[in-house]
Amino acid sequence: MQTTSTTLVVIGGGPGGYIAAIRAAQLKIPTILIEGDQLGGTCLNIGCIPSKAMIHAAEEFEKAKHYAHGSSIGIQVSDPSINIEQTVSWKDGIVKRLTSGVGALLKKNGAQVIKGWAQIIDGKTVAVMQDGKELQRITCQHLLIASGSTPVQLPFMPFGSSNGKVISSTEALSPTEVPKKLVVVGGGYIGLELGIAYRKLGAEVAVVESLDRILPAYDEELTKVVKTALKQLGIEVHLGCTVQGMNADHSAVRIKNAAGEESELACDKVLVAVGRRPRTEGFGLESLMLDMNGRAIKIDDQCRTSMRDVWAIGDVAGEPMLAHRAMAQGEMVAEIIAGKRRHFIPASIPAVCFTDPELVVVGKSPQEAQAAGIEAISAMFPFAANGRSMTLESSEGFVRVVARKDNHLILGWQAVGKGVSELSAAFGLSLEMGATLEDVAGTIHSHPTLGEAVQEAALRALGHALHI
Repeated sequence: MQTTSTTLVVIGGGPGGYIAAIRAAQLKIPTILIEGDQLGGTCLNIGCIPSKAMIHAAEEFEKAKHYAHGSSIGIQVSDPSINIEQTVSWKDGIVKRLTSGVGALLKKNGAQVIKGWAQIIDGKTVAVMQDGKELQRITCQHLLIASGSTPVQLPFMPFGSSNGKVISSTEALSPTEVPKKLVVVGGGYIGLELGIAYRKLGAEVAVVESLDRILPAYDEELTKVVKTALKQLGIEVHLGCTVQGMNADHSAVRIKNAAGEESELACDKVLVAVGRRPRTEGFGLESLMLDMNGRAIKIDDQCRTSMRDVWAIGDVAGEPMLAHRAMAQGEMVAEIIAGKRRHFIPASIPAVCFTDPELVVVGKSPQEAQAAGIEAISAMFPFAANGRSMTLESSEGFVRVVARKDNHLILGWQAVGKGVSELSAAFGLSLEMGATLEDVAGTIHSHPTLGEAVQEAALRALGHALHI
């Protein structure tokens, strides 16, 4: 059996793992990345990228249907149709280009990629497995665990059950046809992003959420705008309801409301989107006996685990489970191994929800500032007063800024509206640079753009908004 020695072994080729391997190779650290599936991980293959492709396709189809019935801007088309197989093929083409690009970057920078499933022997030794057989062993000085996460299943409705009706987001991103009736279990960002996309593709959609509001991770002022949009789209929302399972002939989902009353929602497919959990099983992690935070690996502000020279990044290290967090951690770990001084203490990590309208949250909300004992001021600027929003036929939503009352240091931004995901870079930069309200208010913003709402929110917080 072949044995190889290297400085760094990376388990997992997702955003965190491949970025760590690329950066380590750039820093001349001998690096081997082990990936049993496709490079790019959940994000590139069955998550961030394909979901945004399907969301875009759904938006374009809905726009065409809207124009078929006449529109206020004068565009009229004949009744449109969609070839969902071609849509999926187009989506797969984007995924293939990106994952191929990742492979090329790893090769270009000198990181070795081994196709196979990692099995941890100890903190310095990893076996590479294929079809249950050990291909080789690799010894290393540093072990980086970037194994990602998996979707949470409902024990009484596992994926693939009810004659294949129960699906995860993976299957939802590669449909062979658009179901007539789709029930989405879970009113978080994954469930709503895909639920909205399917509604625009023509499905009748019902969302079931156990809590009393959608998108519970976001503050209610933001989510109210999305809730209104769901109603306008014709999506049923059943709040405060729990799923009991399928009915006897698997034609409907049984739900129970807070009063204990049961009802049924007819369905052709059931998308279960109740969250994700760290992938910590199936590759020998338990042999290391690392300190854990629940299901997640416990790390410090350098992504070190409780075992020397064993590191963990991304979803396997817990919330927030975001690709850009994993990327930043992967780059940092590579630089620490190379001898640089780094700590993972970001001023903020943007969170974006690609519903329609979109949501973006960076830093503290007014409620979070108050809970932290900070005397803060906040101000909101509505897109209804923004010229660019009007030209995009989308004036719902707003931008909100939160800042310290004493020195006007910006603590956070929140926005809801069409295209606000692109404002997240400006929001994050202002926090990372330690900007004040005066800094943003005094920066000339291009006209007409959505970004003007950022400047106007800062101006309004200072008491002299110009366009409201």
